[in-house]
Amino acid sequence: MTNPHDRALPRAVRLTMPLAQDVVEEVAKQHGVCIRPVALKRLDTHTGQWEIVDVPCGSPMEAKCPPCAKRNRHLRMAQCREGWHLDEEPTITPDEPNDEQRWLVEFRADIQAQRDDADKAGADTAELDALIEGLDEEINNAGMRGNVLGRTAPKRTRSTKRRQDAPDLPKRTMTNTTLGRTFQAPDGKTYRPSLFVTLTLPSYGKVRDGVPVDPETYDYQRAARDALHFSKLIDRFVQNLRRVAGYDVQYFATVEPQKRLAPHLHMAIRGTLPRAEIKQIAAATYHQVWWPQADKVVFDGERLPVWEQGAGYLDPDTGEVLPTWDEALDQLDADEDAEPLHVIRFGDQVDVKGVLSGTPDADQCIRYLSKYLTKSLGQSLDGGQAQQQHAARFVDALRYEPCSPTCANWLRYGIQPKGAKAGMMPGRCRSKAHKPEHLGYAGRRVLVSRKWSNKTLAEHKQDRRTWVLEALGQTDQPTDPHRYVWRPVPAGDANVPPLSVRLLRSVRERQRWLAHMAELQARAEGQDLSATEGRAA
Repeated sequence: MTNPHDRALPRAVRLTMPLAQDVVEEVAKQHGVCIRPVALKRLDTHTGQWEIVDVPCGSPMEAKCPPCAKRNRHLRMAQCREGWHLDEEPTITPDEPNDEQRWLVEFRADIQAQRDDADKAGADTAELDALIEGLDEEINNAGMRGNVLGRTAPKRTRSTKRRQDAPDLPKRTMTNTTLGRTFQAPDGKTYRPSLFVTLTLPSYGKVRDGVPVDPETYDYQRAARDALHFSKLIDRFVQNLRRVAGYDVQYFATVEPQKRLAPHLHMAIRGTLPRAEIKQIAAATYHQVWWPQADKVVFDGERLPVWEQGAGYLDPDTGEVLPTWDEALDQLDADEDAEPLHVIRFGDQVDVKGVLSGTPDADQCIRYLSKYLTKSLGQSLDGGQAQQQHAARFVDALRYEPCSPTCANWLRYGIQPKGAKAGMMPGRCRSKAHKPEHLGYAGRRVLVSRKWSNKTLAEHKQDRRTWVLEALGQTDQPTDPHRYVWRPVPAGDANVPPLSVRLLRSVRERQRWLAHMAELQARAEGQDLSATEGRAA
């Protein structure tokens, strides 16, 4: 509703006035309140009462919700800090399976048996396959890792012989530890140093201020393929690192974009190795992409493969069925002279820094690791015109590059994608790797090894919750998991107040918490002061 007072003001004056909703959002941001809360209906089974509860959106991106992004960043900083310089072995004991998990696994086994029987009888198994796929997703969502039946298809194996153009690496005998070496100083003090490592990709052409000097000679295709497979290169580096180190190296790493738009890696490593060895490992690390060739365009423009139900995609001219993904890989395996589609390596620029626990350097590295976590990889697109043109060329190079075996772009090169279905079209893959804000990198932005801090991210969140409750003078009582029933709120539900009202309520609640915490802190400081004066008297 428009304020009558506003209508009395001149139009030019009204246009300069901020919107009330924007002011409410700014106030919410200042108080750390989520500005995109998700409204849910909660039924208290003890009282039978329904209520509307606002749940924070939890977005890690500052562009969507700065307060939630800030909380996520501080949570990651705490996770990094707690695990970097552990001096005791972490102990990870898997939880006992609950009733729901047992039931899901038993039901999954029963459906699998039905599917096997139907397959032997020659019956259609499509419906059972769909049910199994849904059950596998439920099993993962229920808090279980891995596949119930293990690997259901044979793994394709290739020669493990190292490339002739890659240097060999030393290999130490593995020891059952995650802790690095300690060093004794002349004064008897023991030090346990760790490492902060930065790895980058090679050059694709000369750049100045993050922009190619000559865009025509800049290798955009190689840059695009490196970005698409960067996560695999990181995996190889960790494997090589552990082989050379001789122990179960733990790490906390983040992936960020350079100004030239190439992803690079910052990694906190528990323990230390000689700098020369780290650089040797980076130089010897590579990843080969054994996919069918994607350099020769077969179908383009209006001449695209045609979908036929039950057969798959057909050549529009001859009507022949295109090779499936597995058939294309079989053909690749049979070719003794075949070369990988792409080989990705790190660049020569490797930065290695020793860090000691509790030093300003450690705090600075942790802040640096989390510096860009609240920003998308593509936020570097907001530069000047030359930077935007560079980004447009890079995104254009990504458009038709296959990002995975299921990518629709394989049709462009005469191959049916894995799991092909109707409606697929080259250049319109929905994977996040092809979205401008991801710049080809579809992996996780934060990479944390399993034994890093001896806690899951959920446990770190619980630590933070416990600290807040203790600061408020409350105890964290366990909640009966069966007490509440949660339901989504339908769009347009009249029981949900306007967003501005909900935000102001949350702001008021936050103010009440802060006032209570300040009161408790002042009271505690007063008690400490009284005790000190009493001892002095």
